[in-house]
Amino acid sequence: MGVNPDILELFPEGTAVDADRGLTVGGVALAEVADRFSTPAYVVDEAGLRARIRRYQQALGAGWPDSRLVFASKSFPCVAAYRLMAQAGIGVDVAGLGELAAALRGGVEGRNLVLHGNAKTSAEIEMAVAAGVGLVVVDNFDDIDRLEHAVEQAAQHTAEHTAAGRQDVLVRVLPEVRADTYEAVATGQKGSKFGLPLDQVPRAIERIRAGAHLRMAGVHTHVGSQILDVEPFAAAVRALAGLGEFETYNLGGGLGARYTYTDHPPEPEEWIGAIIDTARRHLPHSARLMIEPGRSLVARSGVTLYRVVNVKRGDRVTVAVDGGMADNMEVALYGQRFEATLVDRVGGGERVDIVGRHCESGDRISSGVTLRAPRVGDVVAVPVTGAYCHTMANNYNGALKAPVVFCADGEAREVVRRETLGDFFARDTSEWIDGS
Repeated sequence: MGVNPDILELFPEGTAVDADRGLTVGGVALAEVADRFSTPAYVVDEAGLRARIRRYQQALGAGWPDSRLVFASKSFPCVAAYRLMAQAGIGVDVAGLGELAAALRGGVEGRNLVLHGNAKTSAEIEMAVAAGVGLVVVDNFDDIDRLEHAVEQAAQHTAEHTAAGRQDVLVRVLPEVRADTYEAVATGQKGSKFGLPLDQVPRAIERIRAGAHLRMAGVHTHVGSQILDVEPFAAAVRALAGLGEFETYNLGGGLGARYTYTDHPPEPEEWIGAIIDTARRHLPHSARLMIEPGRSLVARSGVTLYRVVNVKRGDRVTVAVDGGMADNMEVALYGQRFEATLVDRVGGGERVDIVGRHCESGDRISSGVTLRAPRVGDVVAVPVTGAYCHTMANNYNGALKAPVVFCADGEAREVVRRETLGDFFARDTSEWIDGS
């Protein structure tokens, strides 16, 4: 079949086109996945994701031996993904109670976890201390107070998870670097809700060092997400250099993914190289460097499958599918563009708008994509959905959340099953209403 090679460049590394089976990922026909697990469904190229992790590890380790790769798990908080990261031997960052619990359930050891959050609850902090989380990123002065109290309480019972009842912390620094990205995912600019302004960081460090239960391990910064240029990352490193010398510098993540034909983000080696080159010039060579890729690590490994429900032909061709903003909020939230193809007629065709089934005009998958003679029942594959789509899945219009299917070596494994009506009503307690 005639295939537009550009569309395949957006799909996972383990993607191929079989003359009889159509588009395959990890040796599994996507049409068969749709038939077996229904749609919408999230598909992950397991081998491709493992290979991408190794690529980041190798680039980072070759450039700065005392370094640590940490997965920004908010991009794909799935127990199976946590298990895969644990098997790969990398760290994991979490930003909430559920992510922390899921990481532990996936086999990530507490010492390999980094806890983030601009408004951590006492429950999250207490759970992190109890789990022996290796690093807690202090975002504000109230974090310091809550964490001091939690460690003090824990130390009265046991000090096994900390050194002499002390918790290692990083101070999150607001570097005042504005990256060229969507406003909703820019985090390093002046006025951001994240981190402490540069002039407040010394006071936070002083308070941490003066306390009995926290140990000042270093600093952290992050400039945003879906960034397609290395300069903001280098600027953030330079901003940290004036704060003093520390044993650990966590430089965050934020490297963009290639969602469309016109996106050209830096390769992981280029991104890591720019960070390391700047660190060599400005940071102590004895320090440990940490980076926290999320989107760029997992986005390309994911594909979402939909089935066509109807096709409207008029001034524009509109193809409606059986999912939408309940399983992919990035279009409505950020205006992120996605490409798409039919799984059995790959690449090329007429220009159409793919819309979702939810009661919002903003519920679109993508506008102006090409599909070859779309018709009811066709399976549509949307690439580069491994990041934030499963994360932000919701029940809008009563939608039941989609399953996650890992594909590798010709086998498909459902690692998160589709939500059922039983799940949907599990939290409902309205039986007491008698209608009076």
